Amino acid sequence: MIEVISKYLEKLPLITGYEQQLASVIAFVAVIIIAFMVHFATKGIVIRLISAFILRTKNKLDDIFISRGVFKRITYLTPAAIIYYLTPNALNLYPTVAEVITTIALLAMVIVITSILDALIDALGEIYKTFEISKQISITSFIQLFKMLLYFLSIIAIISIILDQSPATLIAGLGAMTAVLMLVFKDPIMGFAAGIQLSSNRMVSPGDWIEMPKYGVDGDIMEIGLTTVKIRNFDKTITTVPTQALIGDSFKNWRGMQETGGRRIKRSVYINLNSIHFCSESDLERYGKIQYISEYIEKKHQEITQHNKAQKVNLESLANGRRMTNIGIFRNYIEAYLLNHPSIHKNLTVLVRQLKPTENGLPIEVYAFTNDTNWKKYEGIQSDIFDHILAVAREFDLSVFQNPSGADFSALMLQGPEKQP
Repeated sequence: MIEVISKYLEKLPLITGYEQQLASVIAFVAVIIIAFMVHFATKGIVIRLISAFILRTKNKLDDIFISRGVFKRITYLTPAAIIYYLTPNALNLYPTVAEVITTIALLAMVIVITSILDALIDALGEIYKTFEISKQISITSFIQLFKMLLYFLSIIAIISIILDQSPATLIAGLGAMTAVLMLVFKDPIMGFAAGIQLSSNRMVSPGDWIEMPKYGVDGDIMEIGLTTVKIRNFDKTITTVPTQALIGDSFKNWRGMQETGGRRIKRSVYINLNSIHFCSESDLERYGKIQYISEYIEKKHQEITQHNKAQKVNLESLANGRRMTNIGIFRNYIEAYLLNHPSIHKNLTVLVRQLKPTENGLPIEVYAFTNDTNWKKYEGIQSDIFDHILAVAREFDLSVFQNPSGADFSALMLQGPEKQP
């Protein structure tokens, strides 16, 4: 190429004796022009054709390579490669300059290749997120580790090119600095080990709702990284927790609730002990008109009557024999009400039980699961259920306990001592 240019330059009288030098410079300029022409041609024609073909395919996963710019970054590799391989011939009269330019081109190639691999890793990670298994096993920590290794090797390659040393020699020299490297990369190493345990044991996954009071965490996991786990709390704040903290500290994971499709209701109503009594015949007749327990009362009343007759029980005293109580009927009513409620999960536990009496009365606990785990809907269902329970207690001649307030004491004082009990 230089010889051809030199023949044309010999015809110019003003540059006699400098034909070779000028030919070398022209050849190098031509190399630069060719490099950029190839770059723009590749970017403007080849990449557009490839992108158009990929976008027309039915498979949408390959579109991710375009959105991440994998093919676009490859176009920057061609000019650096052309300059690297053609410059030594073009600048053969200037070996020092040629060496500097080829070194710069080689460094550019390393940086571009690193950029391409970085985009490729991101694209593969995004493709992985489209699969169902990504909701159970996060590979974010592995992606970050691969990127760290990629950057580390790139830095080694760049240093070896600048110092004109073999990468193996530099890596071998780093062996003496193992202790320092372990100290510098302590958090990534511990985070990577914790990430492997979290993924292999499926302890947490992106989207899980976890609680960690120690760190003020109560929300959904956004991302499980190499050194930190990012959680979006329900107050819309974002908390980052060290990955190893999920191994060393305890936390509550609500994934089981989400997987079963039921969210637990566990709440008590306190009944005033003074309102509990045996049921009279008139009480049973009145309670028997309540839809959910009419059949229960009829069967239970027949069973108790037959038992008392068989045992020849003296019914003149309420303490003798078996009798139905308003609290027992109320408890069975709540259970029947829950079993007929459209928002209660029928395949999970539905239980209404008495707890130990306290100074606040007798706790009647509702233990059941809603069939909707959405927080807002769950709170609405739970509130509706207890609205009904609190209101219907009067139908069973029961009163719900509450501590007396200042208004209660004022009302007693206004009644006067003769009207006070």
